[in-house]
Amino acid sequence: MRTAARRARSTWKPYAVGAAVAAALVATTACGGADSDEGGPVPPSASASQSRSQATPPAPDDAVGTDLCAMKDLTFAASKYGERGEPARHIMVVATNESDKECEIQNAPEIMLGDAQGPAPVMEGTEADEPFTLAPGEKAYAGVLATGGNRDTYEVTFMTLTLGSPGGEAEAEEPVELEMPTEGSFQADDGQRVTGWQPTEGLAMRPVTQS
Repeated sequence: MRTAARRARSTWKPYAVGAAVAAALVATTACGGADSDEGGPVPPSASASQSRSQATPPAPDDAVGTDLCAMKDLTFAASKYGERGEPARHIMVVATNESDKECEIQNAPEIMLGDAQGPAPVMEGTEADEPFTLAPGEKAYAGVLATGGNRDTYEVTFMTLTLGSPGGEAEAEEPVELEMPTEGSFQADDGQRVTGWQPTEGLAMRPVTQS
């Protein structure tokens, strides 16, 4: 009986020691975590922050935005809008992006009809609410009402256009002379108006033809 008891106690001791060692190792791992370069524990918050930063994708390259169109980016053309044989009362102006990059166009063109004292006033409510983007080859449209039924009619033999100074960030660029929409000349008066730039022909010309 004594021999059996001693054998049972000697069998229990290695298992008890092993369990105590395993418990100590678990406690050490839970408290300390992975070792840092300095030899001490790395706080769990630092590891989580590092994981989040590595998982965050880089910002896209176009986050800065698209530049406004400049005169050098565009070509311009003017044509009479209406029935053949009628006077050139309604004129459509088209700006085409000839550059190799996107640009934004906004506000209204500054168009001088011949010897007018200033650019044609902008028709109220015809400017787009926000700038819109022209991809290479895309067009923007503006309408010109040459005669609004007022007096002081005069003969127009040349037209000029500039983009003006959108928002006042820079000085206005030099204007370009547009090819005349008709042979010879056409009549204008103090009721002349121009619409804001629009992405479609219809949006630009509808206010003009209804005036």
